[in-house]
Amino acid sequence: MNEPTVRTSLDIPATLHRRLHEAAARKGSSARRLILQSIERVVEESEPKRAERRLSLNPPLVAAKGRKPFDLTNEQIYELLELP
Repeated sequence: MNEPTVRTSLDIPATLHRRLHEAAARKGSSARRLILQSIERVVEESEPKRAERRLSLNPPLVAAKGRKPFDLTNEQIYELLELP
């Protein structure tokens, strides 16, 4: 099913018009299709990017069993590590 269209007019410099038709010919496309593709790309790039959903680990995915989690400070951890 074809999407409804709207006709519009656009004044572009003659040299750009010539280059547009040359580029379309090189691509084996029509100038109209090249213009529409360019407009679609610009519109998509200008849409706000949707933030990635991050997985929440609070509460944890797997409940801890057995030992309780460690309760160490950074200083205690560095004391336990053998660093070069």
